[in-house]
Amino acid sequence: MFRLCTAANLPEAHLLLHRLMQAGIEARVLNEHAQGGLGEIPFTHAYPEIWVMEEQEGTRARAILAEFELPPASREPARCPACGEMNPPVFEICWQCGKPLP
Repeated sequence: MFRLCTAANLPEAHLLLHRLMQAGIEARVLNEHAQGGLGEIPFTHAYPEIWVMEEQEGTRARAILAEFELPPASREPARCPACGEMNPPVFEICWQCGKPLP
């Protein structure tokens, strides 16, 4: 088990966790409830952390993290191939039908 990274906030931690899980990498979010301890513990100890369970998944997990941290490649709205709805450039799934965007 090793710490992959520290997330800026809980939603970001869960987004990355789900990407890892989709790739078949077992991971956990630790410090998930530490925000309630702010004031008693330093704020830097309350950040959510993503931990990967298997050491041999390190290379793949770091590649997913690097991809996750990249800014969106497209700055153009994307049309959903399933329903034809226009979606903002930062969306990865269609807001109308929930299908993945190209």
